[in-house]
Order: sequence, then C-alpha cells, then structure tokens
Amino acid sequence: MVTTIQSAKTLELGITGMTCAACVARVERALKKVDGVLDANVNLATERAVIDYFAAQANQDVIETAIRKAGYDILQVQVGQSRADAEALARETEIRDLKSDLFLATVFAVPLLCLAMIPMLWMPAMMFLMGIAPMRVWDWVMLALAIPIYFLPGRRFLVHGWQALWQRSPDMNSLVMLGTSAAFWYSTAVVLLETFVPNTIPETGRFVYFEAAGVVIALVLLGKYLEAIAKGRTSQAMKALLRLQPKTARVLRGTIEQEISIEAVRLADEMIVRPGEKIPVDGVVMAGSSFVDESMMTGESMPVQKMLGANLIGGTLNTNGVLTMRATAVGADTVLAQIIQLVETAQATKPPIQGVADQVVRVFTPIVLGIAALTLIVWVLLGAGFGFAMVNTVAVLIIACPCAMGLATPTSIMVGTGKAAELGVLFRSGTALEALQGVQTIVFDKTGTLTNGKPELTDFINQSIYSDNKLLTLIASVENSSEHPVAKAIVQAAKQQHLSLLSTSDFMAVPGFGVSARVDQQLLQIGADRYMQQLGLDIACFSSQSEILADQGKTPLYAAINGKLVALLAVADTIKEGSSVALAALQKRGIKVAMVTGDNQRTARAIAGQLGITQILAEVLPDGKANAVKQFQQQGKVAFVGDGINDAPALAQADVGIAIGTGTDVAIEAADVILMSGDIRGVVNAVALSRSTINNICFNLFWAFAYNIVLIPVAAGVLYPLFAWLLNPVLAGAAMGFSSIFVLGNALRLRSFRSPIPISSRAKGLILKP
Repeated sequence: MVTTIQSAKTLELGITGMTCAACVARVERALKKVDGVLDANVNLATERAVIDYFAAQANQDVIETAIRKAGYDILQVQVGQSRADAEALARETEIRDLKSDLFLATVFAVPLLCLAMIPMLWMPAMMFLMGIAPMRVWDWVMLALAIPIYFLPGRRFLVHGWQALWQRSPDMNSLVMLGTSAAFWYSTAVVLLETFVPNTIPETGRFVYFEAAGVVIALVLLGKYLEAIAKGRTSQAMKALLRLQPKTARVLRGTIEQEISIEAVRLADEMIVRPGEKIPVDGVVMAGSSFVDESMMTGESMPVQKMLGANLIGGTLNTNGVLTMRATAVGADTVLAQIIQLVETAQATKPPIQGVADQVVRVFTPIVLGIAALTLIVWVLLGAGFGFAMVNTVAVLIIACPCAMGLATPTSIMVGTGKAAELGVLFRSGTALEALQGVQTIVFDKTGTLTNGKPELTDFINQSIYSDNKLLTLIASVENSSEHPVAKAIVQAAKQQHLSLLSTSDFMAVPGFGVSARVDQQLLQIGADRYMQQLGLDIACFSSQSEILADQGKTPLYAAINGKLVALLAVADTIKEGSSVALAALQKRGIKVAMVTGDNQRTARAIAGQLGITQILAEVLPDGKANAVKQFQQQGKVAFVGDGINDAPALAQADVGIAIGTGTDVAIEAADVILMSGDIRGVVNAVALSRSTINNICFNLFWAFAYNIVLIPVAAGVLYPLFAWLLNPVLAGAAMGFSSIFVLGNALRLRSFRSPIPISSRAKGLILKP
C-alpha cells in the first residue's frame, strides 16, 4: 500500500460585498464545504480570506466559485497591478458608490422625513398641509418619494438580502431588506386600498410608514459610508509601509542606464543609486561608496557607511554618494516585502477572543428573525393593531444588524498591529498579540539581549613561560575559528596589539564549554571553569582573581596548553542602554522578570544586580534554555526574549517568543514577536500595546453585544408605553449605524497610543520616516 502525503497550500483572496459578521461566517462556511479545504479565515476589516487547502483536491478556480455561489465576488488584480493598488481602487470605488447612493437617498429622504414627522410633532404644520390637500394625497407624495430610495439606493440591500435568505444564511442585508420591505409594502398597500377601496382597513391600521423604509435606507447608507472611510483609516500603517517601497529602479543594460518599474527588476541586475534615492531592492555594493540611512529598518539614527561588498536593504535611503549595486533579492523575497507580509498576516489572523464573537454570530441573525416574528405576533394578539406591531418588528430588524460584531475584533487588530509596526514591533499573528498581554513572567537571555553582545577583553593574567603577546597570539589564533562573541573579543584584542594570528588545526567547539585546537604543534584548550573541570584541570590557583572578576560582572575564562593551566582571561559585556528602565517598567506593570545565561553564577548575579533582576538561572547550556522556560511556565504564562541561534528552542517553547530583530534569522523565525531594533524597551511597548489592543477589543465586543441585548427588547416594545418614542424604525436605523461607527472610532483610538517609557532613536519603528 502506497501512502501519498499531500502538501498543503495557502491562498489569500480579496473578497468584495461583505457587510457584517454574518457575511464572514457565511463565506467561511462555504469555503470549508469545498473538498480539500483544510481551513478558511475571513477578515471583515481587511476584506480578505486566507484559505489552506490540498492542491490535489482543490484549486483557486473551485475556491473562487464557492465564494461567488455564496453571493460575494473576488477582488480582481489586473496585470501589472499590485494587490494593494487593487484594494485601494476597490475601496475608492466602494466609497464613491456609497456616496452617490447616499446623496440620492438623502435628496428624497429629507422631504419624506419632514412630511412624515413634522405634522405629527407640530399640529399647525398638519393643519397647513391639510389646507393644501387631503392627507391621503400626501400619502401618495410620500410613496413617490420612497420609491426611488427603495428601488435605487436600496437595491443593494434587496438583492443581497434576498440572496442570503435564499441560501438560508441571513445577514445584515437581510435584516435591512426585511425591515424596509415590510414598511414599504405595507404602506403601499394601505395607500392603494384606501384610495381605490376606501374603509376596508381598520382605523388603527391606516397609518403609513414610508419614512421607516426610505429614511432608514438613507441612514444605513450613511453608516456604511462613514464605516468605509473609517476602515480606510485603520490601514494607515500598512499604507505607510507600502510607501517605503520604491516604485522604480535605474538598471544598467550593458553601459546604458534604464529606469524601469520595481516589478521588472530581476536577480543579479546591476543598478545605479544616486544621492537622495531609495535603494530599490536588497543587494550588494559593486562599486562606489556612500552613507545609507537605514533608520526605517534598524532604528539606527546614524547613516551607515557602505563600500564594496556591503549589503543593502531595499527601501533604505542613499544619502550622499553614488552606488552601483547588484540585486540579491527582489519582489516578495526582499526584507521590506517580508515585513509587509508579516504585518498583513498578523492583521488577517483571528485571535482566540474572536472565537466568542464567531460563536454568537452563527446563531444571532436567526434568533433576531425569530424575535421579530414573535414581536409581530404578540402585539397583534394583544390587540395593538397590525400597523403598530409592524413598526416594532421593523425596529427590531433594523436595530439588530450585526455590523458592530463583525468589526469589533479585526479593526482593533489592524490598528494595533499597524501601530506596533510604527514602534518597531512586529506581531506574527493576532494570537501572539492576545497571548502577550497575559504573560506573568518574561525571561531574558543575557548576551546580545540585555547586554550589547560585544564583550571586550578586560583582564589577561599570564602564568606561562610565554610573553603576554606570544600567549595572546596563541589563544587568539584558536578563538579566530569561533563565531562566539567572547571569541571575537579576544581576537579583536589581539588585532589591536597588531599581533599576527597563526594557522590552526583540529579545531573543535564544545557549545557552552569552550574550544580547542592545535597551534604550533601545541594543544590549546580555552573555555569556562566547567570546561577546565571536564578536562580534569585544577583552577584553584586562579580562584581569588576569578571571584573578584566575576563580582565585577566580568566573565572569567581559562586557557591551557598541553593539559597545563597557563592563563586567566576576563571579558566584560556592557549593559544595553535602556535595559534597566525597561525591566523596571515591566516590574511596575506586575510582570516578573528573569534572566537565563550560560555565564557562571557570580557574573550572572553581578549583571542581574545592576538590572534589578532577582530570578536568575546561570550556567545554562544552550540546549537547557527551553527547559528553563518550562520551569518558569509552571508558575504561569511565559515570554522569552532572545537573539541567538541557541535561543530558538526557548523562543519556540515559550508562550510568546520575542526575538531581537538585530539577531539571527533562526531566532527571528522561531519568534512570535519581533523587535526591529536591539533596544529591549520595545518589549515594554509590545506588552503595553498588546494590553491596550485586547482591552480595546473587549470594549468593542462588550459594546456590540450589550447594544443588541439592551436595544432589541426596547425596539420590540418591552418598555412601551414608557419609551414609546424609541420604537421608531428611523431611530433604530440611526442607532444601528452609530454602533458600527462607535466601534471603528474606538479602534482608531489605538493610533494615539504612546510609548510608556522614553525610547532612544535606535528603537524607532519602520514607518516613522516614510
């Protein structure tokens, strides 16, 4: 028997025509019914669907067909057009169409409202109108005003509403359609019967409610128009990120320089970048010299000198010289494109809290339809008259539109992750954004995270027969084969003494212990105290000096030649600017902080003492960091902050992994949150923004649910006659529109989020300088 392992693919599509949370649920249900589709997540705020599927069973055509059968359409991206441009064009078209419909509806709705309401509120106005013509004539005038509203601007609700009902998946359009249709056709029937068959309708049922149809449509359109504008504002961060991407590049074709679109650049193309121009794509300098402003990527305020062989990042700014460069990454492979994709992915994913809203929405609209039907039946049975019962029913249908529920979570996620990008914090998903606000302990790696990761050789105690320069030459020659920061510090010290390094053989590194190699036919072994103990060497002769060095926060190292201890070295790694402030800020917010390091206990305690850390795990080997995280997880949720390859297991083990963006690619890949700069004050920003965003979501969901829980009974007439004026469908339409705008406005408050502690120029984010 042969088993075929199918590979899953991910497809992302723009969807048009969605209006509320019920639409989202409907599209997701339709997609999940397609054979081969593993999962589907639809986002109302971004109007995108992310579909995981087996290519052997499904394809894009089948998936798009399922979406269209559900009553929605696919965003079409033309040849040579980016998806972002297509979405922007679709948004502009939607706003323009809504504005046009709103204008037409308003032109007829204003006089309709005046004719319907003013005479009821002001008797002289009624007497004036009756002096001109009988009230039945004015009923015909209101019908004439309602017809263009109902059949033209209202057509969008009629078509989509009936379609949703036909597919047994009622949505916001269905509620508006049922409510306005009931009011319109009942009133039309009253006018026709009273005109051509007088006195066939009881006195209490002769009232018309054209304003409940026409004005409600106008108010719902107003709400959708304002909502579309506000939704555009929630994506300001993404727009700013996209503006960082250059549009053109100067490519060399032989000796001829051509300006082409950025999409036409290919790998290995050679390009010219003049002063004041952006680096078009990722590449390497082939000729020339200049200083490049990389602050938008690294946060470093000072331009970085670029010479032959230096790497360049697309989107950064060339300041003064002319550079000739060769493309090493183009399109979706560039650093900036990957960051943009990361932010888009985070905005498209649903945090766990969204699951509550999804569960409610699945049953919400059918329940509302049931409440509306019950309202109609109860009031008729109570003898209130069919007209009165219908008004209450219409009010229930209009006021219960679940637009706010669908927007509550995704809009906050969009604004929150966008604001995070501005501050140099990249969340990989909405799940990470929610999880971070709940952590009780944050564990920090030491080297390169809390410290600068660039230690210097501070002490060198020689007990050999060799001179200091000769012994340092031998030790540095061995360390030159190692990539460890401590090794680089020793090599750098030798170079500063202008010592020539020797060739080595049989180099071996023992992670967490030390290194060994043969130099000048001698075996040198260099490493921590545990390495010497493993080798069976007695370090007691250096015990007093090593204790003093460790108490000063320095890392003692030992060197042996041919099995004999010959030297004690010490390196010191300075604490990063802002580390103490960041840790204090986290502790002030009730978060425990801890440090994990491979350094010995004395050095670890010295560094921890300077930083105010009380929980320390020292002498932890690289493969033990994940186990250290597990220990802390016994006390609650844990975030781990690291930057090195050896931090990857701990980053993956933690509830939330936070990688320093200036660290290794492996660490970044394993993390849930990425700090684009090396300043760990970004951790405070990430936690504070996570808490603000989740609080914002909770408030939105509370408003969306409480609004319906409170106002649906009111609209049904539970408080009649105490609040009889609240039964008007026009007020229900206004309240429904206000609820969506309120949720969007609340989400947009996150744009005013400010860093809780001062941040240096290095912690600036991606889009502060577009």
